[in-house]
Amino acid sequence: MFNKIIRRGHRKVSKSDGADYGYAPPGGGRSSGSVSTSNVVVNHASRGGALSNSGQLTTTMPAAAPLPPSGTIESLPLFRDVPVTERQNLFLKKLQICCFQFDFSDTLKMVREKEIKRQTLAELVDYVQSGSGKITESNQEEMVRMISLNIFRCLPPASHENTGSENVDPEEEEPYLDPAWQHLQLVYELLLRYVVSSDTDTKVAKRYIDHSFVLKLLDLFDSEDPREREYLKTILHRIYGKFMVHRPFIRKAINNIFYRFIYETERHSGIAELLEILGSIINGFALPMKEEHKLFLVRALIPLHKPKPIALYHQQLSYCIVQFVEKDYKLADTVIRGLLKYWPVTNCQKEVLFLGELEEVLEATQAAEFQRCMVPLFRQVARCLNSSHFQVAERALFLWNNEHIVSLIAQNRNVILPIIFEALEKNIQSHWNQAVHGLTVNVRKMFLEMDVELFEECQRQYAEKEARAKELEEQRQLTWQRLAAAAAQGG
Repeated sequence: MFNKIIRRGHRKVSKSDGADYGYAPPGGGRSSGSVSTSNVVVNHASRGGALSNSGQLTTTMPAAAPLPPSGTIESLPLFRDVPVTERQNLFLKKLQICCFQFDFSDTLKMVREKEIKRQTLAELVDYVQSGSGKITESNQEEMVRMISLNIFRCLPPASHENTGSENVDPEEEEPYLDPAWQHLQLVYELLLRYVVSSDTDTKVAKRYIDHSFVLKLLDLFDSEDPREREYLKTILHRIYGKFMVHRPFIRKAINNIFYRFIYETERHSGIAELLEILGSIINGFALPMKEEHKLFLVRALIPLHKPKPIALYHQQLSYCIVQFVEKDYKLADTVIRGLLKYWPVTNCQKEVLFLGELEEVLEATQAAEFQRCMVPLFRQVARCLNSSHFQVAERALFLWNNEHIVSLIAQNRNVILPIIFEALEKNIQSHWNQAVHGLTVNVRKMFLEMDVELFEECQRQYAEKEARAKELEEQRQLTWQRLAAAAAQGG
């Protein structure tokens, strides 16, 4: 409760422009602060402005209409109650009412005026959705201005910013629900209906839904309110689909959000939603894939495995990664080596996620690409097999439940079995978990049935290695005993 009371201020990211990605059906956003077209700009709401490309501080927040005295806002007639010729004028008046902003921290303050605005917004949504009258260009401009006044605002700081603690687990934080949502939801709905309407001419609309608008929309993805992020996701996806001119810009701006998240903050509320949008964008990539798309994979998507809060967005990230491999199987080696580069050392839950993703990638991997990376890959798998955390070991053993992976392993058993044989034997001899022990026995049996001769050779080499290790240990103990005896005599 304390966090909700003191939530004010704002954090955000400013982004930039473009590359050239494809598109495939639905999945938006914009932000409350800074405008940039090529460089990443870091901007905090408490500073209230944005750095332009020239490095000058600029303010881009639209000025809200001052609150009227209580009782001065009156309800306007319904659209159906006025002649068709008067509806555009009435539309404009309703937009003006919706420019007023109210304080929702006090539920008893200006209740009547808040309800009038809510009803007016609902009427505007219905009017745009019904397509009962084409909106004039000037009214479209005023509508986007009203939407901007309402949604582009300072986002409250995260709880770790309030408390100064950086150790708060984002997964355990309670989502912040904006008290003004009853108005915000309708404003977002109005924007969505405007974007998807068949009456909306992109040549006209792009004057108002421009790069500045898109950037501010993207900044709002850092909102902690999941309801808001869901609307933003849908809207930005629709903008991406309808406004082809904005596509490179949107992709580049999303890239910049990812870069700042990976290399600077490791905190952002909307990474999962942005990845969801990218999932369907990647699905629409044309083949052969452009080089810039492959660079996006290497420079943004693969490094997204690095941040600690990966569990919050791993499902969406994994989908994007697999989409790339399914689109172009030659990328499998790049992806697998990328996973190995960022493989967690001490975070067992993260390892389980990586193993799950690895299985999906291997499912789409062809033999030639598999052979390029199988040695480092199965060295890591061997380490996972011997993990004392039973979920990690179990998840690694589950790879042998996948027929495609087993066929790849069988084709390359001469290389793979010698790498993991020792790990299998150690599990059978000493792993504490019965389920892991049982699964290991099954995998060992699978290799035995695959190639008896190879299995026996690995067994012989393992026995020799163990014998040498035992002999070395005995010599070491003997040396220590001699030293201890010599020291006792000298004393």
